[in-house]
Amino acid sequence: MTEKPSRKDWKSKLHEVIYGTHTPAGKMFDIVLLVVILYSVIIVMLESDSRFDEKFHGFLNISEWIVTILFTIEYILRIICIKSPRKYVFSFFGIIDFLSTIPKYLSLFIMGSQYVAAFRALRLLRVFRILKLVRFIGESNNLVRALRASRTKILVFVFFVLIVSVLLGTIMYLVEGPEHGFNSIPHSVYWTIVTLTTVGYGDISPQTGLGQFIATFIMIVGYGIIAVPTGIVSAEYASSNRKNKDSKKKDKSCAECGTVILKEDAHYCRVCGFRLIED
Repeated sequence: MTEKPSRKDWKSKLHEVIYGTHTPAGKMFDIVLLVVILYSVIIVMLESDSRFDEKFHGFLNISEWIVTILFTIEYILRIICIKSPRKYVFSFFGIIDFLSTIPKYLSLFIMGSQYVAAFRALRLLRVFRILKLVRFIGESNNLVRALRASRTKILVFVFFVLIVSVLLGTIMYLVEGPEHGFNSIPHSVYWTIVTLTTVGYGDISPQTGLGQFIATFIMIVGYGIIAVPTGIVSAEYASSNRKNKDSKKKDKSCAECGTVILKEDAHYCRVCGFRLIED
């Protein structure tokens, strides 16, 4: 007579399906969840169009309730099958799961909660977990370190650009004047920054020959200005990557027994005698 599966076995199987990705059931769960997430985000975008929402409000409302219930069930199951529910609840994805689920429930008690419903778009962040894109966070950390290392240079550069913008804006105010749309020095500085960054809204434009010549000069300088902060950050990023590679080389270990290699030029492991393979 076969024994009934214990509660522990049931939880472990559920955990394997929800958190595992190497089993057929786990892969199928991720695929279904991905489809539901994308569908829910599409619903949020369609609801933001008043004309579409007015025409298909009933369908969109029912669809949102179905999606919300599915996410609620998934959220509860994730808490049940994990050993430390507190870690999941207060983790990054746990908070995202919670915030993206409650807006529809709040609409039952709070009037005007359509603004809170925008939190449903946070469901798109869950795609990172499903597609296992979290491993790229390490690369983003390198970028953050590069930005921090270059912040002084960037601040000096931004301060220089502001000074140039004020000077050129003042010149354009004197050259063009209010009759050509340059009503004040702050307004002229705004035009200078827009032109210098190559945005070019076109709400103000110089009319005199000298003003157009200065505008042409500002446009050309703008291309060089855009490249400077990019070069600063890129240099720091490359330097950070080199340091990471050097530290990994220093922490080289034996592939056979795992012993840390103390000498970089060692040919054999001092413990097991395994021949070391250089990277």
